[in-house]
Amino acid sequence: MIAALCAAGAALAQSNYNHQRRSLFDSLRVRTCDIVFLGNSITDGCEWAELFDNRHIRNRGISGDRSDWLLERLDPIVAGHPKKVFLMIGTNDLAQGAAPAEVAANVLRLLDRFAAESPWTKVYVQSILPVNGEEFATGFGHLTQGAAIAETNRLLAELCDGRKKVFYIDVHAALTDEHGRLDKRYTNDGLHLLAAGYLVWKEVIKPYVR
Repeated sequence: MIAALCAAGAALAQSNYNHQRRSLFDSLRVRTCDIVFLGNSITDGCEWAELFDNRHIRNRGISGDRSDWLLERLDPIVAGHPKKVFLMIGTNDLAQGAAPAEVAANVLRLLDRFAAESPWTKVYVQSILPVNGEEFATGFGHLTQGAAIAETNRLLAELCDGRKKVFYIDVHAALTDEHGRLDKRYTNDGLHLLAAGYLVWKEVIKPYVR
């Protein structure tokens, strides 16, 4: 009984949190000249407009994002018909039990929304980055998940292949070491990036941010 009540309370809290997220995004105007960054805490933790010296970049990343939460907040972004969208899905999906195919299905729904309602928007899907800091093993439950990350990235690349206005960018290859873990030159906690990590990321996506 207590466990059921706790679960119900957690579900209600999550529902309220998602409603707050949607309300926040409904109030944020997106314009046709904008370049929108969507995604998780790695996206959330960077001032992309300053990094690229581009005043049209709008950062819509929020810490803890999952692909289904992005879908819940997508309406005002699609309605704004932005010039470009850079999508970064994190391992939060995998940590909470989603299979790679489920993550890919959510991303496909997002791509279909833009294709149907804002077909001139270019969407850049970026590969998943790992979480490998020991301090996150207990709290997040996604210490490495190397096989799941590799499979998710493979599916994301397949989704983008041959689709108009959709492109796949492999930031995973640029920021991880030979073992598929975040390179220690680019992170100090196994999750969030140091300045050097953002600079490498910038160089990878620079050809697409114009």
